[in-house]
Amino acid sequence: MPDFTIENKYRDKGIIAGIDEAGRGPLAGPVVAGAVVFPQLKTAPGLAGALDDSKKLSPKKREELYEVLFASDALIGVGMASAAEIDEVNILQATFLAMRRALDNVGAKVDLALVDGNRDPKLYCPALTIVKGDSLSLSIAAASIVAKVTRDRIMAKLALQYPFYGWDRNAAYGTKEHLEALAKYGVTPEHRKSFAPVREAMRNEK
Repeated sequence: MPDFTIENKYRDKGIIAGIDEAGRGPLAGPVVAGAVVFPQLKTAPGLAGALDDSKKLSPKKREELYEVLFASDALIGVGMASAAEIDEVNILQATFLAMRRALDNVGAKVDLALVDGNRDPKLYCPALTIVKGDSLSLSIAAASIVAKVTRDRIMAKLALQYPFYGWDRNAAYGTKEHLEALAKYGVTPEHRKSFAPVREAMRNEK
């Protein structure tokens, strides 16, 4: 389970944020990043021992923890990059853009960012990249939940606008349901046209 071991190691640096993203792999919708600061490196009741890598939690548990996080004294920022931005700059750079926006929205000047993964997103502050950071750092685990729940809610809303693709169920990943709908109904403005399955569907539309 993640804890504050890494945060405590660097607590003399000042304010520490955990950053993670959701939605690098899907064929449609934005990539979303979360940034979370726990003041004094303490969690609210209901979070300690419950926060974990969002992928290890059920959707119901993620929603519950999301609500507890936003009701706590944690400082939370959300940032995203649209499908159009992903197509313009590529998914990696769009992910970094979403992370920078999330950090800008935290509401405090951060001195050190703990970032899930192994790539430096070039933030305004120093960044420590941590592979599987959402399983190690409570701040990153919280950010992963913020990013995942935010993105799932966005895709559920977009599913009402584009009902054939099952985005409320598949989050726009390249599932059989989604690919079959792409072939049958074509590409929407929310699709990432730089991704191979979408490009293929566009070729077949002609």
